[in-house]
Amino acid sequence: MEEAFYIDPHKYYGRPVRSAGPDCVKDPIDRIPEELACYDLLDSLGVVYARVDHSHADTIEACHAVEQVLGWPVCKNLFLCNRQKTQYYLLMLEGDKVFKTKDLSRQLGVARLSFASPEDMTALLGVHPGSVTVLGLMNDRDNRVQLVMDRPIYEAPQVSCHPCISTSTLLLSRQDLLETILPALHHSPIVVDLPEEPDAPQG
Repeated sequence: MEEAFYIDPHKYYGRPVRSAGPDCVKDPIDRIPEELACYDLLDSLGVVYARVDHSHADTIEACHAVEQVLGWPVCKNLFLCNRQKTQYYLLMLEGDKVFKTKDLSRQLGVARLSFASPEDMTALLGVHPGSVTVLGLMNDRDNRVQLVMDRPIYEAPQVSCHPCISTSTLLLSRQDLLETILPALHHSPIVVDLPEEPDAPQG
């Protein structure tokens, strides 16, 4: 029987508490090193962020539940490559937006975009399927991955992302992402305008 999706109903600020103390409760989740490295990065940069903890958010319904606690839409992240696997792209777009590779291929001037393999995802971003995140660019030290942001995400005042694992979701300010985090990671985004799917005719 499939386990029900769990979400902590509280929105926290900052990294998880590692141990019990007089004014805190021990973090009940076993955090992987890749996740802790994200908090180390954000803390080192002085970035303030909100955090919601939950089960693996791998369905639309789960993402909507996270949004209710986070107070902001969940961003969709896709890891793509060209046919020759010489160019890699991390695309950020709205969670409910329908994505077609031909639309992005045309704007980037790249023929035949497709989803990159889980092996390349792990090798380049240090994450596994379902946990793709802009913070994974901290592991792309050779700058092999180009960040691509759909305009609504780029222009929004805040952006959500996973800390390299899909059991937590963070909320960052646009200013911190664009002016502090990405420069520290030596990455800059390409902004695209992906079309909205027309509504289906009624009747």
